[in-house]
Amino acid sequence: MTGKQAKAAASDQSSLPVPLYEHVKRQIAEAILVGELSPGTVLPGEVALAARYGVAVGTIRRALADLTADGMLVRRRKTGTVVTGRAPQHSLRFFFQYFRLHGEDGGLQRSVPEVLSVMLRPADAEEAILFTEVVGEPLLCLHRVRRVGRVPVMHSRIRIVARRVPDFPHAPASVPALLYLHLLDAYGIRIAAIREKLMAELADKEDRRLLALASPNAVLVIREEAYDQAGALAILSEHRATTAHHHYVNEIR
Repeated sequence: MTGKQAKAAASDQSSLPVPLYEHVKRQIAEAILVGELSPGTVLPGEVALAARYGVAVGTIRRALADLTADGMLVRRRKTGTVVTGRAPQHSLRFFFQYFRLHGEDGGLQRSVPEVLSVMLRPADAEEAILFTEVVGEPLLCLHRVRRVGRVPVMHSRIRIVARRVPDFPHAPASVPALLYLHLLDAYGIRIAAIREKLMAELADKEDRRLLALASPNAVLVIREEAYDQAGALAILSEHRATTAHHHYVNEIR
């Protein structure tokens, strides 16, 4: 990405309620929390990170400073910026994180996603309106379950306009665990804003099977719209979670 393009991307973000450095910080934080960046990993230099994320060096510096203050990174002389392996137990900085289920002790849980299926299907009328596409536009549809330890706690159906992600892996085992980072690295799609609707519903047959729930039971339903840097809907998702031993946290400051 050229300097002009980076400035344009930053300009696109300027009207959003969350600063650009926050989006970079959250993607790095997610990579740490799910283990993509393991403890002891030395991050690339600020110039290399700025080029990867298509932002200014000052934006990267601010993101790294916040993550260092949170204890997730440490600056070491001669070595550079290193992943510590620690995560905040209760931090307002992670309100944007996709997986927001906390344990009963208030600690943010580390979850592991497993993709159950990848398929193409035509968009229905509601999806076409949301994506600003014609009815029948092919959608890439993922179905995955998240586990904490070995316990299933959430399953999700994720939809993306297929033509935006050519050559996306169709084998479930090949789908990257960090979807946001893959969209950025492979397609230049940077998630810049999220809108969520939360509700409670009775668990259906699929919920009970995938989340090992007795009947009757309730699930937390999160209907989510994720927008790219240009303000276009990039991802449409529905997450269905059990809150028997976890609770959803969404804090903003």
